Amino acid sequence: MNTPDTPTAEVARPSYYKRHIFFCTNQRDAGVECCAQQGAAEAFEHCKAKAKSLGLLGAGKVRVNKAGCLDRCAGGPIAVVYPEAVWYTYVDKADIDEIVTSHLAHGQVVERLLTPPHVGR
Repeated sequence: MNTPDTPTAEVARPSYYKRHIFFCTNQRDAGVECCAQQGAAEAFEHCKAKAKSLGLLGAGKVRVNKAGCLDRCAGGPIAVVYPEAVWYTYVDKADIDEIVTSHLAHGQVVERLLTPPHVGR
């Protein structure tokens, strides 16, 4: 039984980070197409450096992380931003810069880079 002092899943709690972006950097065996083959590690490093240069990193701000397979390989390379759960497909550093300056810095979704919702593995 819940009392007024009992935490529940419905209670909103502040997140440690305002936004968290995950880059799929998964490497598949035997030459199977994957985000790692499409420059995901470089995109991750570029994102982290760009966010750092803008003073976006740290508690209460932004965290940039690598992830294993996010299971949306057909749309790769893939990154996802939380808490909004916005999925991006990017091509180059300019795309990463736009995600950082628009979404991570100001909360503005970059519509042109959205991964179509039906795209999976």
